[in-house]
Amino acid sequence: MSIKLHEHPRPSENDPKRILESVFGYREFRGQQKLVIEHLLSGGDALVLMPTGGGKSLCYQIPAIAQEGVGIVVSPLIALMQDQVSALTELGVAAAFVNSSLSYETARKIEDEMLRGRYDLVYVAPERLTTPGFLTLLERTKLALFAIDEAHCVSQWGHDFRPEYRKLDVLHDRFPGVPRIALTATADEPTRREIIAHLHLGGARRFVSGFDRPNIRYDVVPKKNAKAQALRFIRFRHAGQPGIVYCMSRKKVDDVAAWLRGEGIDALAYHAGLDKTVRQRHQERFLKEEGVVIVGTIAFGLGIDKPDVRFVAHLDLPKSLEAYYQETGRAGRDGLPSEAWMCYGYGDAVLIRQLVERSESSAERKRVEHRKLGALLGYCETAECRRAVMLRYFGEERDEGCGNCDTCLEPVDAYDGTVVAQKALSNVYRTGQMFGAAYLADVLVGAASERVVRNRHDRATTFGIGAELDRAGWMGVYRQLVASGLVDVDPEHGGLRLSERAWPVLKGERALKLRRDRKRLPADEVRPHRTKEEGVADKADRKLFDALRAKRLEIAQARNLPAYVIFHDKTLAEMARNRPRTLAELATISGVGQKKLETYGKAFLDVLRTEGRSPGSDDGVIEDP
Repeated sequence: MSIKLHEHPRPSENDPKRILESVFGYREFRGQQKLVIEHLLSGGDALVLMPTGGGKSLCYQIPAIAQEGVGIVVSPLIALMQDQVSALTELGVAAAFVNSSLSYETARKIEDEMLRGRYDLVYVAPERLTTPGFLTLLERTKLALFAIDEAHCVSQWGHDFRPEYRKLDVLHDRFPGVPRIALTATADEPTRREIIAHLHLGGARRFVSGFDRPNIRYDVVPKKNAKAQALRFIRFRHAGQPGIVYCMSRKKVDDVAAWLRGEGIDALAYHAGLDKTVRQRHQERFLKEEGVVIVGTIAFGLGIDKPDVRFVAHLDLPKSLEAYYQETGRAGRDGLPSEAWMCYGYGDAVLIRQLVERSESSAERKRVEHRKLGALLGYCETAECRRAVMLRYFGEERDEGCGNCDTCLEPVDAYDGTVVAQKALSNVYRTGQMFGAAYLADVLVGAASERVVRNRHDRATTFGIGAELDRAGWMGVYRQLVASGLVDVDPEHGGLRLSERAWPVLKGERALKLRRDRKRLPADEVRPHRTKEEGVADKADRKLFDALRAKRLEIAQARNLPAYVIFHDKTLAEMARNRPRTLAELATISGVGQKKLETYGKAFLDVLRTEGRSPGSDDGVIEDP
């Protein structure tokens, strides 16, 4: 019988609840975690849909620890593997990863240790796992389970398609007796069907925990000057906090990162075009230092498991609501208040529609991508609760507003826009269905520019008929008409033309609701709302929380680890509020497991002793005998 080298109690404490408490430091399971774990331990397969930060990893980590054999975790990103293995090692769990970042000798050593049963969990990329040599190694290894993380990568309609994921059906064929669990935070119903079909999970039990992330505030603002807007957003709402800024192109990533640095924000670029060593250095700074902002391309997965990302800002549209949900889900994984902010304009909708049309994809693929883009644009233009719109896309209904998005906090002024839309659509037709929104707006407001006069559109019947709105207002109307699919975008020159859906509106057979863009002043856009963000409202608690964070950073730097691997902010906030005085009391704090208590307990109790006294009190921390 093979024996794993655990630093936590075994085998008498291999009950899942005991592992949850002694290893991970949590008192209770969340949501459906317990049901998933019990199902896997009984030998069943599972498909798990759980929001980012909802605790998916515990669903396979605990069963792998609880039973004999190694749990093989398929992960698409090297950075994510390394992050998770570092965190598990700090908990005393025997974990490793095998990927292209390792030397041949190191990889062989880990594989030999796998054969000897010395690991609870081994993380591997799908490309590596499906090689004949690695599959042969697995056949000689005692296996506890297979966990297929980011399972939406199997779907050709998904935002993160990885062809290698489709080869993972080999696990069903070659290891029929080993339980498999596929996990994702983003999968609409078609994607779920693809996961089940391609991974042969027809008999798997489905666990759907819902997609809501109530701690994230959603906000979409009209794009004016994206860089300046992002700077104000970060400076006034998230100064000194870690965050991620997404842009569409590598060039824009470099430009925005340089701009933010010039304005005093500690911002670093991160995209596939950077030298590998530079990219790795930037990633390590983001993980290990306080308050670093990463600027990355929306097409490049950062693979970051950092729990204290306080904001995700999009300066350009992502490709779909799935991509948006996945990217914004990197904020607030610790459950503390965080923000998803997006700057969106007419040009974004036009550009992405052009990219879809210009692609070499099949007609079916283009239809799917247009449908997904339409759903995203609908989210941007909605007057409803944004959270309700997003959840409905994933098949989850919400009966009331969330109270934590811009449309709930500042209700949108929606109006009967039928006549306005008719003027805008008629203007597209009367000018030849070949011009962009800016030119069309000039015609409607009666601006006799040189170009308008040259094209004789100052004589068009629609010239000057739009006095009820200014130029910016008409640009907003055209943005909404593009979003709703009433006008199409020419893939070559970007001009607007009427779609079949426009004619019922033009003929008065269909009414249309439009929204007025908010007339936000700069101060309105940057309104601070960072109160109680870490769960510490009292000034004395805040001072103690800062001292605990300083101690955490000191330890993390000495051990060359990200600070959150020591303890999450949420754990430190609970320490600051409850002020434990003994190791036994410290062990009751959520996130303090046995290994971390032994390794770090005394250092943090020292801080609580010296910084945590109540005014006028000489009570110190009492150490356990």
